[in-house]
Amino acid sequence: MMSGVTSELSRRLVSDQLWDLARPLLPPFAARPQGGGTAPRDERAVLTAVVYVLTSDCAWRQLPAMFGVPAATAHRRYAAWTEVHLWRRLDDAAKEAGVDPSWTATIVAAADRRASSAT
Repeated sequence: MMSGVTSELSRRLVSDQLWDLARPLLPPFAARPQGGGTAPRDERAVLTAVVYVLTSDCAWRQLPAMFGVPAATAHRRYAAWTEVHLWRRLDDAAKEAGVDPSWTATIVAAADRRASSAT
């Protein structure tokens, strides 16, 4: 269960408005081909954890447990979402919806930095 502080931080990282834009853009959960793993996670919690890592510039392994998402899961989803260009699509959706794009632009820039440093 999230504390009030964690819940507030989570809502600042992924507001209801941002979640409403992101949810239809997320690819459906796919089981890992090698099997094992855990059941699908709450996608909003995973997105929040990924946004936290991207915008705080912390290492994946340092993802605070308060998000309730294993670092490996957050990293796998980040990689999968990067492959399907989620970050740019989310930025485009925010602009199209007339949402202040400054936060999505920050997320996109952070995702781009992560992707370019990984190659």
